[in-house]
Formats: sequence, structure tokens, C-alpha cells
Amino acid sequence: MKMAETAAGPQRTQAAAQGPWARTKQWLRRARSDGYERHTLTLIAKSALAAASCWWIAHDLMSAPSPAFAPFSAVLIMQVTVYQSLVQALRYVGAVVVGVGVQGVLGFLAGPYLLTFVLVALAALAIGRWRPLGSQGPQVATAAFFAFSTYVSATGSAERWTQLGQIIVLVLIGCGVGILVNTLVLPPMRYRSAEYGIHTLAHSLCDLVGDMYPALREGKLEAERTQHWRERASQLGSIVQQAQASVHTAWESTFYNPRRLRRRHRHRTSFTDYQAVVDALERVSYQVASMARSLDQWSADHDSEEAARPGDFVRAYGDFLAALAHISELLSQIDEDALPDQSQKLCEAAAEAQKARDRLEQGARESSLPLSDPAQPYGLLMAEATRLMDEFQHTCDVLKHGVDTAPASAASVGEGGG
Repeated sequence: MKMAETAAGPQRTQAAAQGPWARTKQWLRRARSDGYERHTLTLIAKSALAAASCWWIAHDLMSAPSPAFAPFSAVLIMQVTVYQSLVQALRYVGAVVVGVGVQGVLGFLAGPYLLTFVLVALAALAIGRWRPLGSQGPQVATAAFFAFSTYVSATGSAERWTQLGQIIVLVLIGCGVGILVNTLVLPPMRYRSAEYGIHTLAHSLCDLVGDMYPALREGKLEAERTQHWRERASQLGSIVQQAQASVHTAWESTFYNPRRLRRRHRHRTSFTDYQAVVDALERVSYQVASMARSLDQWSADHDSEEAARPGDFVRAYGDFLAALAHISELLSQIDEDALPDQSQKLCEAAAEAQKARDRLEQGARESSLPLSDPAQPYGLLMAEATRLMDEFQHTCDVLKHGVDTAPASAASVGEGGG
């Protein structure tokens, strides 16, 4: 265990303070690093910038009667990846055009009556289920309803057609500004975005597990703390989705990125197993969430019975999680150019983590803990530790395999860019 802690650099030695103010400071501190909190602040800031720009264009420059369509559209298509922003913008514009078109045709044929609205609603809701529209399908009905409201409030046919057309223009402006802001202001898709996605996911795991093990070593498992771990673990899903999107987009960019045609990029080797690494880290995140739920349930069941919680087992579990935090830290720093050396360090860290898990199991058996009793948490926590170790070991093995086979696959793979 000493070897792992030394290699990992400075590790936390005390459990984090509790309370709203302490939690706020911890959240802001994590926001300075490349994890979930930083991406949340970035997305909020970029969405606000896009919305404000659209409102200024629609309200101040165009004097549109319904300027909110533009900022609403900009925020709606603001995604964690530029690629997804483009895809969702196309689907959203398509949904709005269809919704406004349905209302326009039925409205001018049947007039501004309740029966017309019923027909518009039925048609829009049915079209919204069209698969190519994807998650933007419900926007067909939304656009149709807003268009009907605009149609009813207009005084003449010319004004009605003008305002319906303006809705589409405002949506196009909102989507265009949203994509522009997402692309130019702290773009989420960067060069070698597959690595970037892995860095973010591994860093988030490192932050969470890094908060867990000092508290476990000190035996501080009060309900407020474990519930907070559980909530943070549930947020890993969005980071997993971003990492998967990063790998997918990086793979697509090998076909569409003109930089790969340059002479200096044609023969560059590239690590191609990032998808397998992200898949493994996704399973790790599920196991961490499961472990957090188990610890939270244990804390809830024994909140007033601290003496019923064997200290040696909890401290050994903290040592094991400290070893996993070290692996996560190494994964958050992987660099294709340094993978041979990093993969070796990861293998060594995985070996240290396996030793910590073995010590945990040996201590639990020597203490005669009821590992097979389903009413007690020890067996479940040991199973979680085993699964976590297996997934981290698999992640390290995937990286090592990728390094070992890179020379054979380099000739057929280009470099991904964002």
C-alpha cells in the first residue's frame, strides 16, 4: 500500500468536512479540475451566453413579437459535444418546420377554432413519433401549439404568414448561435477528444473515490456523508455519456478530418482501444454507484450503532479504495505518446490494489465477519470490492494490450481529432 500512495502523489489524509457551506466549497474546488462540476458550470455559462445573444438579436435588432423562440432554441440544442449539437439542431429545426407547417395548413383551411386546435394536436403528436426526429419529436407539438397561438392573435392572413415564418427564422437563429457558441467558446470536442473523454471520466471517479477512502479510514460513515456520495455517484452517468460521445466522434473524425491527410500524420501511430477503455470505465462507474448505495444503506441501518461497525474492516476498505483512487488518477492522465510507460505504471498500481483487496478479504475472514449473511453488509461490500477490482484490472489490461498491439494496427488507423 505504501508504494501505491507514494506513486500517486499527495493523497487526502482527512475526511471532508460536512455541512452546506463546506459542501459548496468542495464543489467549487472540484469545479477547478476537469470533472463533472467544471462541465456543469461551463455548460451553464455557455447556455446563458447563447441565450442572451439570441435575445438581443431577436428582441433588440429584429423587434420580433415572440423573441423567446431564439434563446429557447439555443439552450435546447446546447449539447456536451459539438457533433451532438449539430445533430440535435437539425432534428429540432425539422420538428419546428413540420409543426409550424401542420398548423399553417390546418389553420388556414379550418380557421381559428377549437376543432382546428384538436386536429393540429392530433397531427403534431402523431408526427412527433417519427423515428428520424429522435428526442426532438415532442417539439413538433410544441411548435404547432405556439404557432396556433400566434395564428389566433394575428389580425390578417398576411400577418399570420409573416409571424409563422418568423418563428422558423428565430429558431434558425437560435440554433445557429447555439452551435457557434458551443464550437468557439470552450469547445467540448477537442483535438484527441477520445483521450479527453477518458480524462474527464477517470478524474470524476478519482474525485469521488478520493473523498470516500479518508472517511472510511477514520470510520466516519454518518448518513449525511454517505448520502452525498450516493448522489455524486448517480451523476457519473452524464460523464460516461460524454466519454462515449467523445470516442464516437473521434472515430468519425478519422474519416472526416482533413488534418489526417497531411504528410506528418499519415504514418502516425494511434491507440485504437479507447472504446474498450471507456466501456470498462463505464462498468467501473456502475460498480462505484452500487458500492455507494451499499455504504449509504449500511449507514442508514446502523446510524445509532457505531460500535456495530468493525473498525478494522472499514479501515481496510478505505486502504483498498485509496489504491483504486491511484489507478483512477493515472487513467486521468493517459497520453497516447506516453502509453508504454503509463501502462506499466497502471499494471503496477493494479497489482497493489489487488494486494489491498486480498488483505481486506483476509482480515474479514480472520475477524469471522458474517460474509455469507445476506442481512449483513460485509459480504455485499466484499462482492463490490471484487467486482471493482476486476473492472479496474480489465481497464489496465486493455491499455496494456493496446500498447502491445499498436505497431501492428498503426498502419490502418489515423489519428482522431476534435
